[in-house]
Amino acid sequence: MIKKFLFLVVVFFLMSATTTSLKKKKNKTVHYPVNVDYNIPYLDKNFVAFKEAVAFKESQGKYSVVNTLGYLGKYQFGKNTLKRIGIYNTDAFLKNPELQEKAFVAYCKVNKWILRKDIKRSVGKTINGIKITESGILAAAHLGGAGNVKKFLRSNGETIFKDAYGTTISQYLKKFSNYNVANITADRKAKV
Repeated sequence: MIKKFLFLVVVFFLMSATTTSLKKKKNKTVHYPVNVDYNIPYLDKNFVAFKEAVAFKESQGKYSVVNTLGYLGKYQFGKNTLKRIGIYNTDAFLKNPELQEKAFVAYCKVNKWILRKDIKRSVGKTINGIKITESGILAAAHLGGAGNVKKFLRSNGETIFKDAYGTTISQYLKKFSNYNVANITADRKAKV
């Protein structure tokens, strides 16, 4: 009997405390932090983030896209570029996401080799208000070709290149700056 009584007294006090704390919580104002660093890995500026940002700009990340000029896939490759990295069947290319990912890496390696001297000379400089970075150079080469990037850098921004849709090398240099692309090694003969 005493055990039941003690049990009921404890339950009563617990219920009272819970009810009181609930009432207090209702009257409190909740303050949320202004800036929270959630440290989400895919937001890091690594190579994966770089290639996904380029893909989103090119095709919204869709593997089967062919644009009005005939550029193909997630990264919008031209047929001649694909041949350079060892891809000759464009239908198979469009149906193979893994092949498209490998093609992007191979093309980055080729561009890094072509632009190796310009990367060494230009990274860290500011041209037309844009701080030049290696990732910006590789993205611009993907857009307009390594030769046009060389012309832009060597003319100190005087030579302007626009693609058929009006996007300039400057826009790519700025938009894709400061990604870590150190894992891409320069390779003149890179193939898929």
